[in-house]
Amino acid sequence: MKLFSKEQIYEGDKLTAERQKISSTDLMERAGMQIFNWMHMRMQGAQVPIHIFCGIGNNGGDGLVLARHLILDGYNVKTYVINCSDKRSKDFLINYDRIKNVTKDWPTLLSCTEDFPEIHQDDIIVDAVFGIGLNRPVDDWVKSLFMHFRNTKAFTLSIDIPSGLSTDKVPEDEDSVVWAGYTLSFASPKLVFFLPDTAKHTIQWEVLDIGLDQEFLFTTNTEVELIGKHEVLPIYKPREKFSHKGQFGHSLIIGGSYGKIGAVTLASRAALSAGSGLITAYVPKCGYIPLQASFPEAMVITDADEELITDIKYDITPTVIGLGIGAGVNTKTISAFEAFLKKNKTALVVDADGINMLSKKKALLKLLPAQTILTPHPKELERLIGAWEDDFDKLKKAKAFSKKHHCIIVIKGANTITVLGGKLYVNTTGNPGLSTAGSGDVLTGIITGLISQGYNPLEATVFGVYLHGRSADIAVEGYGYQSLIASHVIDYLGEAFIDLFKQPEQPIEQEEKQEQA
Repeated sequence: MKLFSKEQIYEGDKLTAERQKISSTDLMERAGMQIFNWMHMRMQGAQVPIHIFCGIGNNGGDGLVLARHLILDGYNVKTYVINCSDKRSKDFLINYDRIKNVTKDWPTLLSCTEDFPEIHQDDIIVDAVFGIGLNRPVDDWVKSLFMHFRNTKAFTLSIDIPSGLSTDKVPEDEDSVVWAGYTLSFASPKLVFFLPDTAKHTIQWEVLDIGLDQEFLFTTNTEVELIGKHEVLPIYKPREKFSHKGQFGHSLIIGGSYGKIGAVTLASRAALSAGSGLITAYVPKCGYIPLQASFPEAMVITDADEELITDIKYDITPTVIGLGIGAGVNTKTISAFEAFLKKNKTALVVDADGINMLSKKKALLKLLPAQTILTPHPKELERLIGAWEDDFDKLKKAKAFSKKHHCIIVIKGANTITVLGGKLYVNTTGNPGLSTAGSGDVLTGIITGLISQGYNPLEATVFGVYLHGRSADIAVEGYGYQSLIASHVIDYLGEAFIDLFKQPEQPIEQEEKQEQA
């Protein structure tokens, strides 16, 4: 799913009006009606008090359209206009006149000096104060109103975006933003719904189709894409009946040190479970018996040193190499790492101490093959790109780093983001159970195993991140967040693949209709 910028959404609104020969007021009517349909389907006429707070721009106009339709359908509605400016949009004024024609209970004008309305916990608040175009600090009294919303503990529904939240920056004051229970967003969700600094302002979100021009939606390129099942399914490469292991590549996992052989075992198992035809682990001598005993499917090559990797030499021709897992940052290991990079031409996935070694000696970045994949955890990312002020600054730095070094960066988190140049791919799978030792090693192995089969680096990363999260989502149903461990993610990887082709369950009512037919 494309995530449109606010500038693109404005352009989409304009093109839609021109191509469909409708006015902006008609488009606003369509948007407000879609919100009404969403609420009506869930409330079915329930007489819960609904408090609709409208700004004086187009977001407020959407709120007025909603209020009018709710009133006409007999709902218990109270409408308010946030009246702290003389500037009003044309479409707001048109809908302000329209609502006055359907009710004697005209919208209450709230000014800087008026008391806020009484709202009970069981009421509903609809936030239609500010939209995506907010470009100034929120007035103190409006900030107090937003805090009033929150203090009531009433369910809060935001239209398009929680008011006070910008699409492209982190708010300086969290109290100046509405904390929504649900946001109904037009055209596409907003990037801020998926970033740690800003996602807390809406618990859930949903996209409403307001009939924007289809050509615009299909042909407009966006800087951000949201990755779910529908986006990764076309990436999947099916296997032919007469295929054999030699067609699916040979993954080499280089890493491990005394006490950290488990990391290599996890990455190797994940690579093979992701579909790599062959897997070889290159480890210090101390890793030979643990790997051969616990993972018989793997081949093992050992370094001359008992406890560290000191000299990377092998007589195989790998398709892809996963590098750095559990390797440590001993000076001997760094020297071996540098010597290896100077002669290597094979595709790389670099994780953990491999990234730490690059951070310690940044000249090595020039030796990475194009589209090398880096999979740092937050602290490793900071060592790589430098400290950041907030999530948008982090993304800016990551994009600049990716462009400069021609690499792919995986920013791990609740919504892991893959960065390639100026493009972001936001993942939708995964859960807090992944906050456990070894889950990053498993991700490295999955991506490595996908590249081994012929997926290009970007496909392997986007698909691998999705599968990693989806496997954890399936596994957590049986283990819970606290008891999920990295091995479980590997164990359920097969079900994550199978899940790609499962049809969503139908509602009971729909099943009954089909049986009757």
